[in-house]
Order: sequence, then C-alpha cells, then structure tokens
Amino acid sequence: MRASTGPSIEEVVAAIPAWAGRRVDVASIAGGLTNRNYRVEVDGVPHFVRIPGPGTDLLAVDRANELHNTRAAAAAGVGARVVHHLARWDVIVLEWLDAQTMSNGAFAAPSQPGRIAAALGRLHAGPRFRDDFDMVGLSRRYLGVIDERGIPVPDGYRELLPAVPRIDAALRARPLPTVPCHNDLLAENYLDDGDRLWIIDYEYSGNNDPTFELGNTAQELGFDDARLVELVTAYFDTATPALLARCRLQMIMSDVGWTLWAAIQARISDIDFDFWGWAEERWARAQAMLHKPDFEDWLAATTQG
Repeated sequence: MRASTGPSIEEVVAAIPAWAGRRVDVASIAGGLTNRNYRVEVDGVPHFVRIPGPGTDLLAVDRANELHNTRAAAAAGVGARVVHHLARWDVIVLEWLDAQTMSNGAFAAPSQPGRIAAALGRLHAGPRFRDDFDMVGLSRRYLGVIDERGIPVPDGYRELLPAVPRIDAALRARPLPTVPCHNDLLAENYLDDGDRLWIIDYEYSGNNDPTFELGNTAQELGFDDARLVELVTAYFDTATPALLARCRLQMIMSDVGWTLWAAIQARISDIDFDFWGWAEERWARAQAMLHKPDFEDWLAATTQG
C-alpha cells in the first residue's frame, strides 16, 4: 500500500535534516483533489507540505516541470517559495503564505476581476516555465488513457469531439505569444493575503496562450459575460470581439480537457470526492457553449484576429 500512496508525513519530517531535534506539529489540510497536504509547524514556523497522490503519471503531471515552475512563480512574486524538496518522493515543502483560500463566492465581490488580472500579469511577466502546455494535446493523451482502461466519459462527449480541431485551428490562425501560465485556476488555487492574490499548485503549469488562462479562470469561477469583459479589459486594457471570442473558445477547451481529467480521477483516485459529478458538471458547461448560436461567430472572430 505504501508504494502507491507515497511516504507518510512522519517519514517526510524525519527525512529533512534541518528539522531534526526540533518541535514539529503536523495538521492535515483537507480539500486537495490529487495530493495529501499538511501544515507543519517547526518550532512555531509553519510550512506547507505536499505529498503526491497515486497515479498522477496518468494525469500527465511532470514533477520536475512542476518544481521548476513553482520556483519560477516564486521568483515572479506570485507563488510560495520552495523551502525543501525531497526528490525521491517528489515531496515539496513550501513557505506558508499567511492568506485565505479563495472561493467562487469570494470572487463574486466587486473588483475581483482586476485583482485576478494583476496576479496573472505578475505570473505571466515572470521567468519562463520549463515546458509548454497544450490542452488539445493533453486531451488527446487523456483519451488514450481512457480508451486503454475502458473508463467511461459523460454522455455526448465523443459526439462533439469534432469541434475540437475546429477550435484548435481558429486559435492557431492568429496565435498570441505564450507566457508562463498556471492553466488550472480553480478558485482554491488563489490565496488572498488582504492586499493581493497569490497563486498556488503548479502541477499543470506551462507556457501557454494567456487567453487560456483567462478563459479557464473565468469558467471555473462561473463568471458571466460582464465579468469576463471586466477580466479581459483589466488584463489587456481592452476587450475586443476577437479577444473575447478567443477566451470563450478557451473556456470550452478548458472544460473539454478537465472533464477527461475528472473521469480518470473517478476511476483511479482514493480521495473521497465526487470526481464523476465534477466531470459531468464541466462537460455540461462545454456542451452548452458548443451548442450556442454564437459558437460559429467565436470561431470566425478568433480566426480573423
């Protein structure tokens, strides 16, 4: 069992020489969808400890890429600093950020799109990440895992897959320069210290089109059209029809890919979470946007740039 779940937190603590002989207090942190997370106080100084969950290779998590990008995000002033790294287990120990975990409800408050744009701007202007990120390619990889293991997908998923190459072609017609992107911006991956937002958890990070970042976060936070316009304007200083169309196509691609992620997790994860319901929710959002009469207009506007 230990081989599949990684080390215990006690083994991790014992493996850090700097913590030997000091008072260590450990508390589990609930809410992670992939890993086991802990708050570890060493002589009263808190740290965040992340122990990888099983099967993350199937989810295309590259731990060396994650480590490199976590350090780059810290250098950009938007991520926590890496304090220790235990390579044999891919365990990361981060400085503890004195900040509150955000939620969709918290992001419904006025001015939040501007704060998000400022945090993303810091990340995107920072050091390049190690690898690139491509949701079309990642989705193809996830489908391979699903087909190989006979994992179900939500109803109607495969029937609408022909839309993906059309979206991909539109996005590639007038490509934007790539920047270091997080790519998985659930509300809980933002922390608020009362002054600014921090961004955590770089498992799926990579250099990418910034409109994927904006579309992904808008979709995950449940932004309506007005909030999307506010976010795009805050980031680009404008919200042209082409930029908005591009972000909407990226919103679809975000849900196309993360639907498959959740379907795989529903099969392999031992975390007590309704991953299948999560997959169905994301697919319902993507399906609704694909069926909108505006879909063809989004393709055309994005292609024209």
